[in-house]
Amino acid sequence: MPSDATIIKESFALIEPDAEKATAYFHGRLFAEHPRLRALFPPAMDGQRDRLLEALVRIVWNLDRPEALGGYLHRLGRDHRRLGLRPEHYAAVGTALIATLRRFGGSGWTPRIEAAWTSAYSAAAAAMIDAAEADAAHAPPWWAAEVVAHDRRRHDLAVVTVRPDQPLTFTAGQYVTVQTARWPRVWRPYSVANAPRPDGTLTLHVRAVPAGWVSGTLVRYTAVGDTLTLGPAQGAMTLDPASDRALLLIAGGTGLAPLKALLEQAVAEDDERPVHLVWSVRTAHDLYDLPGLRAIEARRPGLRVTPVISDEPAGEGEEGERGGVSEVLERLGGWEGHDAYVCGPTPMVAEAVGALHDLGVPPERVRCDEADVDASGLGLTTPERAIAS
Repeated sequence: MPSDATIIKESFALIEPDAEKATAYFHGRLFAEHPRLRALFPPAMDGQRDRLLEALVRIVWNLDRPEALGGYLHRLGRDHRRLGLRPEHYAAVGTALIATLRRFGGSGWTPRIEAAWTSAYSAAAAAMIDAAEADAAHAPPWWAAEVVAHDRRRHDLAVVTVRPDQPLTFTAGQYVTVQTARWPRVWRPYSVANAPRPDGTLTLHVRAVPAGWVSGTLVRYTAVGDTLTLGPAQGAMTLDPASDRALLLIAGGTGLAPLKALLEQAVAEDDERPVHLVWSVRTAHDLYDLPGLRAIEARRPGLRVTPVISDEPAGEGEEGERGGVSEVLERLGGWEGHDAYVCGPTPMVAEAVGALHDLGVPPERVRCDEADVDASGLGLTTPERAIAS
């Protein structure tokens, strides 16, 4: 007899051809039966259907990987606290989910399949509720944070520093979600660009993306003294405490933020291993934080910062390498003994990871900014990547 995990995976294939209609039906049914839940969602529902489907796909395909699934559900449960999701809401979501699956499962839907889905959802909901309750014992659901510095580095880019009203614990390389007063219930993740500081402040590198509600507000309409709302720190792109290998940090654009945090951590811990930061941008004008990086480089023996400019030839007196990140990595060479960390736009990350593989860096030594910034669980936010570029 097939296991519940097998039954769920096979039956999910019945839904996927009509995934867009199914997710629209799910939200419509949920709001029709529980109108007050609409207030937990952002004003525009564009993207919510994709988030729901992505969450379901991840849960379904990790059913037979309990450790990975448990960690994912734990993060979702913690993060649902800031969205206002309470234990009683999970039952409403479950009812709408099963009704949606039944409707779109067609003639292939059976009581055995429904029982498997019901059992799996009940277990997942219990795990998320437990995680939320455990988190509530030592952390608030969200933090109010005052903007203490706003440095407009370019017309579309700002470096924003905030001070939370309560201690917000994080590790270098993680990200936080941000909500502005202008767009209630719309959260976006941004990597923290610093290692933990004695004053508790966090710095974010924000590029305004086209039609970016939060990013545009943070760059163009935010000033010192304003208040932002932050969610808990998340993400696993942190330094391996068991490793003393040399570090290769590869950034693209504002993907510099978490890698600068890792760099600061290595400096703060008097870590003497070699560190090479390769920062890929399109034009020299995009090197918005190079003076700060050069200042760290001057204080820290063994640190090398290499700008890489892809879209313009070298000008007189300009520094850095020219070309794509893969060809520059090959040109510089010698990465086999390094731990590599990569963050930036998805195409750049894919190019860099492929190049590292070809250059002999074992996959287990390469950590990337996860596209898993879906802290929404069941589609309650529309997150951008943590690099926000």
